[in-house]
Amino acid sequence: MAALNFHHLRYFLAVAQAGTLTKAAERLNVSPSAVSVQVQALEAQLGHDLFDRQGRGLVLTEAGRLVLERAEAIFDAGHELVSAVKGLDTAKRTTVRIGAMATLSRNFQVTFLQPVVGRADARIVIRSGSMRELLHLLDAHHIDILLTNTLPPRDETTAWTPHILADQPISLVGRPLGRGKRTGVKHLLETVPLIVPTIENHIRGEFDAFAERLGVTPLIAAEVDDMAMVRLLAREGLGMAVAPPIVVRDELAAGDLREFGPLPGLKETFYAITPARRFPNPLVKELMNAQGRKKTLPREGAR
Repeated sequence: MAALNFHHLRYFLAVAQAGTLTKAAERLNVSPSAVSVQVQALEAQLGHDLFDRQGRGLVLTEAGRLVLERAEAIFDAGHELVSAVKGLDTAKRTTVRIGAMATLSRNFQVTFLQPVVGRADARIVIRSGSMRELLHLLDAHHIDILLTNTLPPRDETTAWTPHILADQPISLVGRPLGRGKRTGVKHLLETVPLIVPTIENHIRGEFDAFAERLGVTPLIAAEVDDMAMVRLLAREGLGMAVAPPIVVRDELAAGDLREFGPLPGLKETFYAITPARRFPNPLVKELMNAQGRKKTLPREGAR
């Protein structure tokens, strides 16, 4: 293979960052046709299409995403060379891009990323959004893993695989009660204000069915779809939260909140969705292997 033309690579990088030939041409101060010729030359040399056209924009193919990562590394290496000469050498890093549902527990996300957090050879990019937005990013190769507690529907065209990372029981958690107070789950459901998931969340349906089986009518103080807000409201004493303990792990460890018992039959399942890749990111494999060695998420602990 002929030596890589870095001029072609720089034009490709400009298009990948700008999203259109026109915007890239404006940044490079050349014509769009000149940019197109350079990118086409790079595609011909590599033997892969690097972009798919969607409407008026250009979206990276899987090969394009791989080339982008390498191109960024190559040009970063140029900066590293200058830094090394000046005595400011930095380590080469691989980027892993994570997409997380906006409502997903931050504690869970940190637990998942622990194997690569703080490493000199790893750079982490996290994007949050709705399932629809994140699946689009996954299909467009803008994220490597999608973290979720809800599985989207699959069909014969689906090009991704869901992996169960962990299950955790749903518990009733809230501020400690005074001495002599009754702490039975049924009694608490009948007498204390509750912070529960919104009706769209599968946990809510399971909780409503559980309460009906007990023959109680819960006092709903708040319906919340964001686990960070659930954590805040429980900590502030608005009511007891129906949530996985990992959501309030810090508060449980500190004694600010107490777990009053799991709700039988209710659980939260955490998933990582990964796409089929011809050029897999090595950090993705490392993260998934680390999860495979864990049997359950910690219920109380250091975060």
